[in-house]
Amino acid sequence: MKVVMFKQWAKRWMWLALEMLLLSILVFYLARQAPGDPLQSFYGDAMESMTEVERQAARERLGLNDGLLVQYIRWLTHALQGDFGLSYKYKMPVLAVMKPLIGNTLLLGGMAYITVFILAVVLAIVCAFYEGRLPDRIICRIGTIFYYIPGFWLGVVLVLVFSINLRWLPSSGAYDVGMQKELGNRIRHLILPLAVMVASHLWYYAHMIRNKLLDEMQKDYALFARAKGCSRSEILWKHCLRNVAPAIVNLMAVSIPHITSGTVVAEAVFNYPGIGNLAVESAKYHDYNLLMINVLLTGLMVFVGSFLAQAVNEKIDPRIKETGVIKW
Repeated sequence: MKVVMFKQWAKRWMWLALEMLLLSILVFYLARQAPGDPLQSFYGDAMESMTEVERQAARERLGLNDGLLVQYIRWLTHALQGDFGLSYKYKMPVLAVMKPLIGNTLLLGGMAYITVFILAVVLAIVCAFYEGRLPDRIICRIGTIFYYIPGFWLGVVLVLVFSINLRWLPSSGAYDVGMQKELGNRIRHLILPLAVMVASHLWYYAHMIRNKLLDEMQKDYALFARAKGCSRSEILWKHCLRNVAPAIVNLMAVSIPHITSGTVVAEAVFNYPGIGNLAVESAKYHDYNLLMINVLLTGLMVFVGSFLAQAVNEKIDPRIKETGVIKW
C-alpha cells in the first residue's frame, strides 16, 4: 500500500515539475515578445542620452542580445540553483524584492480566500433552504449586483466614503509607519481591500454551490429521505452537503488563480504593498526576471492547490481514488 501511495505522489510531483517547466517556457517567450525595452527599466531616463553603441553594450551586459534559447537555458540553470536573476527596475535580486511583500499578499489573499468560501457555503445553504422564497430572491439579487460591480470602481467608492469623508479607515498601505507589528493597525488597513475582494468573488462561488445543492436535493436519495419524514434542513446538512463537499474542495482549488487575480486589483486601488502590485510593475517596466518569479509562484500555488484538493477529496470520498474524477 505504501509503495502504491509513493508512486502516486511521485507521479504527481513529476507532473508538477513538467507543468512548471512548460509554464516557465511560455512566460519567458511571451514576455520577450511584448513591445518595449527592458533597458528603460534598468537605466530609466538615462537611456534617452545613450548612443546606439552604448545601448548595444548595455544589452550585451544584461545578456539580452543572446538568442531566446540561450537566454532561457541560462535563466533555468541559475533558477535551479536558487538564483532567479536581477530585477531591472530595483537593481537587486528578485527574491530580495519579493521577500518583504509576500507576507502582505498571503495575508490579504488568505483572508479573502477563507472569508469568500465560508460565506459562500453559508449563503448557498440559506438559499437552498429557502429556494424560491423571499430570502433566496433577495440574496440572489444583491449577490448578482455586487458581482457585476467592477472591483476598482467599488474600491474608489469605499475610499471616498470611509477614508476621505468619514475618515474611519486608511486608504492605502499595509500598516502605518513603524507599526508593522501592530495587529490592530494591520487589520484596519485590510478592511477595505478585503471588502473589495470578497464582494467581487463571493456570489460567483455561492451561486455555484447553491445550484449544486439544489441539484442534490432533486436526486432520488434526497427525495426518499424527504418521504421518510426528514426535514429539508436535515437533508441539506446530513446528506447533500456531504455529497457536495468533494466538488466544493475542488472548486476551492481551481479558484486560487481567480481570487489571486483579485489581489492585483485590490493592491493597485489601495496601493497595498504586495506581489500583485509588483506583478503589474514588472509587466509595465518589462522586468523579465521579476515577472517570471511572480507568474511561477502563482502557478505553483495553483498546481499545489489542485494536488492538495485531490488528496482531501480522496479522504472525503474514497471512490475518487478509483475513478480519479470529481464531478461538479
